Amino acid sequence: MNIAEIAKLAGVSSAAVSRYFNHGYISEEKKAAIQKVVEETGYRPSVQAQTLRTKKTRMIGVVVPKIASTSIGRVVEGILSVVEKRSYQMLLAVTQNDPKKELEYLDVLDEKQVDGVILVGTVLTAEHKRMLKDLPVPAVVVGQQLSGRCCVYHDDYQATYAMTCHVLEKGRKRLGYIGAIMQDKAVGAERYRGFAEAVRGAGLEALAENHVTAAFTLASGYEKMEELSARCGPLDAVICATDTMAAGAIQYLREQGIKVPEQVLVTGQGDSEMAKMTAPPFPTVHYAYEKSGVLAAQMLMEALDKKDVELTEVKLGYRLVEG
Repeated sequence: MNIAEIAKLAGVSSAAVSRYFNHGYISEEKKAAIQKVVEETGYRPSVQAQTLRTKKTRMIGVVVPKIASTSIGRVVEGILSVVEKRSYQMLLAVTQNDPKKELEYLDVLDEKQVDGVILVGTVLTAEHKRMLKDLPVPAVVVGQQLSGRCCVYHDDYQATYAMTCHVLEKGRKRLGYIGAIMQDKAVGAERYRGFAEAVRGAGLEALAENHVTAAFTLASGYEKMEELSARCGPLDAVICATDTMAAGAIQYLREQGIKVPEQVLVTGQGDSEMAKMTAPPFPTVHYAYEKSGVLAAQMLMEALDKKDVELTEVKLGYRLVEG
């Protein structure tokens, strides 16, 4: 079947059918008539024909560092909630936290001729910035602030600063920090900066040196808690950059016979199920991950609809979760 035949069966014009499939405006009456014919006949428009005609694939590429992550899952759900309503499909690329793979996937997505790209960023190198700039399609970055690009990110610094102050107010004075690599500006550099400035502001400058770098895994949190203890001696609180690191740290401490949180208070970030399921739940930070995905997808849709779109940077807030 073709559009003309659908139009004849529905009693409308071919232009109305075209607008229906391209999400243009038509009256509810005509929309219902066309939809009835489509359902009865099982008609599906040819994607290849639409691509040739409109020069659009109605696909967007989404590059993420991993899929076994509550935060990434929430971001992707937010993106999907927008793109599905616009009848776009999502091509997901997973890099396993490898910045080089991010570059490879950006190159591949360019070749596949997606209409736009959303990059959930970790380490943004000069090569990342060059490639994003040279992409022939709109791109939005999530999770990292990147000047000159549309991006949605979180207040990682202020969140960690607030959590550290919260712990200090509880009377804990021997703090340690388990963080991520500094090349990751958001989770690594900004969250550590929040911890360091909070302890310095409390007159405990030496505590800023009580930090180790972990990977985004439970096993690494466990291992780095052992390293932190060996380096810094007895601690009464540990601030972690992620919930996964915190859960690993708690496992190590309890295996050493140390009571958590009575002897050592451990905090995380991400407000994941892991934080809620630990007994008792540990304090964490809630970030609006799903909202960041929604906003990023809306930015991308706007860029696809208009030729000239203002560059927009959105910084989202946070909420401390007591545990």
